[in-house]
Amino acid sequence: MPQMRLDKFLASAGEKTRSTVKQILKKGCVTVNGTVVKKPETKVDPDLDCVKLYGETVHFQEYFYYMLNKPAGCVSATEDNLHPVVLDYIKEPHKMELFPVGRLDIDTVGLLLLTNDGALAHDLLSPKKHVDKTYYARVEGDVTAGDCELFQAGLDIGEKNRTLPAQLNILRTTSAIEASAGNAAAAQPKSPLTEIEVTIREGKFHQIKRMFEAVGKRVIYLKRLSMGGLTLDSALAEGEYRSLTPAEIEKLKNR
Repeated sequence: MPQMRLDKFLASAGEKTRSTVKQILKKGCVTVNGTVVKKPETKVDPDLDCVKLYGETVHFQEYFYYMLNKPAGCVSATEDNLHPVVLDYIKEPHKMELFPVGRLDIDTVGLLLLTNDGALAHDLLSPKKHVDKTYYARVEGDVTAGDCELFQAGLDIGEKNRTLPAQLNILRTTSAIEASAGNAAAAQPKSPLTEIEVTIREGKFHQIKRMFEAVGKRVIYLKRLSMGGLTLDSALAEGEYRSLTPAEIEKLKNR
């Protein structure tokens, strides 16, 4: 790894922001190979130099990986003039280095990966890789076995090419949903409703919504459950996030 500024090293290692790091340096709280260093522009080699803060060794981390359960109402971007962005939910000193891997619509919730690893992001998003992405949805309309066959065959959604084959599974029909509610009369929906899971291998604009429109249905709720082998942690409420485990990172890189 090439040399880098000491203040960037400390900030990237999770030790506050770069402005806070500069204040810490001025106080003489940082040593490099046993020597107190106060200049933030001092170059260090993360692989060779021993950097200590308050006597404790600082371990540099080049890449960060976070799983966010994206809530509705925020956009999958790093900045926006009208809406909250996904970075608003991240409380890490290095969050401005992060970016979302792919996009979820503003009203779509669920799994979103945030990282500063550009190579992994490119690999996951490359159209040639056909990375599986699984969603849960509630759909207005009676989704049938015939629809599953149409999804598997690929659909015309108004683009040059038909969609790649998609795996559509029906979870519950309207009657099953009514029965589970305990009061079929009170729970009677205004139109048929089906709960489904669907796995796609590409990421066209509003793809799942457009696929259901192509078979005469409308998606009223959409949640991404998994991407490239990474599954949304059920313990995360909407708007919450956590770091990926080493096993999850390995799975993404070696899927």
